[in-house]
Amino acid sequence: MGLINSSKPVPRLTARESGNRPQPPFHPMKVQHFGAVALLQFPCMFRKVLIANRGEIAVRVMRTLYEMGIASVAVYSDADRTSKHVRMADEAEHVGPSLSGESYLRMDRILDAARKHGAEAIHPGYGFLSENADFAAACEQAGIIFIGPSAHSIRMMGSKTAARQTAIAAGAPVVPGTDHGVNLQQAREFGEANGYPLLLKAVAGGGGKGMRRVDRAADLESALRDASSEAERSFRNSEVYIERLIQHPRHIEIQLVGDQHGNMIHLGERECSIQRRHQKVAEECPSPLVEQHPQMRHAMGEAAIRAARAAGYYNAGTVEFLVDQDRRFYFLEMNTRLQVEHPVTEMVTGLDLVRLQIEIAAGGRLPITQQQVSWRGSAIECRIYAEDPYNNFLPYPGKITRLSRPLGPGVRVDGCIYPGWTVPMEYDPLLAKLAVWAGSRADATARMLRALSEYDVGGIRTNISFFRQILEDPAFRAGELHTGFIEEFFERHKPPQPSADLTAVAALAAAIHSQSRRAAAGAAPVDLSSAWRADGRNQRLR
Repeated sequence: MGLINSSKPVPRLTARESGNRPQPPFHPMKVQHFGAVALLQFPCMFRKVLIANRGEIAVRVMRTLYEMGIASVAVYSDADRTSKHVRMADEAEHVGPSLSGESYLRMDRILDAARKHGAEAIHPGYGFLSENADFAAACEQAGIIFIGPSAHSIRMMGSKTAARQTAIAAGAPVVPGTDHGVNLQQAREFGEANGYPLLLKAVAGGGGKGMRRVDRAADLESALRDASSEAERSFRNSEVYIERLIQHPRHIEIQLVGDQHGNMIHLGERECSIQRRHQKVAEECPSPLVEQHPQMRHAMGEAAIRAARAAGYYNAGTVEFLVDQDRRFYFLEMNTRLQVEHPVTEMVTGLDLVRLQIEIAAGGRLPITQQQVSWRGSAIECRIYAEDPYNNFLPYPGKITRLSRPLGPGVRVDGCIYPGWTVPMEYDPLLAKLAVWAGSRADATARMLRALSEYDVGGIRTNISFFRQILEDPAFRAGELHTGFIEEFFERHKPPQPSADLTAVAALAAAIHSQSRRAAAGAAPVDLSSAWRADGRNQRLR
């Protein structure tokens, strides 16, 4: 498989190969320590890893590779020639035009790049090919390690409908819905039998892509068409299934890690209920609800492990649940990859999930048992986007003219931007993930507000000020969260609508201003000399 045997010396990269940067010491049998427990010991490790992704997650993976003494290979499209992940990598390979379907989703070009650069393994990040079973299988056939689960597990859990079937077989509670993709007629029959509202979801998807809420039968056809079209663009699979919509649920997920020797543990939960357009924008660990009812962590963790074991799962993965207002939880889906929001788990547990992924892929065993996992303090993450929250979260690509990042105790920024870089319009507008840690949720909230106040991105619009409003909201402070939180937030904070009288006064003032400008220009003035006009004006201006 092209791995380094730990009993042999490890050749160092040349200055040209390493991008002229100093190389950290590399230990063939490297042992890290988690408390009194030695982390993964493994017989061999990779020399070079290709990251089949872009943006902040590519940068995140490269940082751990650097610490492990492993060379990194970036791939990039036309739009990403000057991106930070390309600049940071030891080596880089162009894989196509800006459209992701012709670059980051081209399995053949990704594998060709790995072969050309001599990469023994590929880290898929999240999105793109990370949950593509065919890609995982193609890596195996090419003799390249896929840093993630097996193709078999991805097929069982990466498909949302197959995952439902696996969860049911494992005894996990699921939301009522279909176990297969549906056409319009089948969707109508489900709606008639179960009532509305309903939720359409992409079979191969995640991240809110290919998802539509349907409140009435008349909207079903257009919603199904739009969901299928978005699913096809995002995942090259247009299949959509359907679930009954649970009103005002919390979205809580369980982080799992398993090795290839049959060991599996959970690292606790993340609260992911702050969402816009079905996509998470802020996460925290622990969940405020679970913190009040700690028995939920054990119950949800055990349910997640049962579902994952049923699929023969290993490496990092996340089982997502919806929790209703009576604290009943339902299996939602499994993400067979590293999650965007993994930093909050790392900050609370002290574990590097990317490092664990790499070492597990190299054949290592889990370093700790379930009983040895501990959680300390509270962490919150805000996803910093180039978008306008006050204009339906419209993406806002453009050139970054100014950048000041927050610093200080307990602050972490996973980013991919720099002054002078132009945010491309072809991809998700995520700029960075701002995460903070403190001893309690209240202290973490205060620290996040401080960090947000220090964060300055010039030249484009971002959601930084929006997050400050969210964190200052009494409902957020009280931990009263659900997936409709942002919609209700906007309802609570709507600007007052002007009265009809005020509107009329504004119109009259505009008319007077226009008349004065015309008079100054020598035009005939508007006649306001009649008694009824003068009286009307006086009444409006009282």
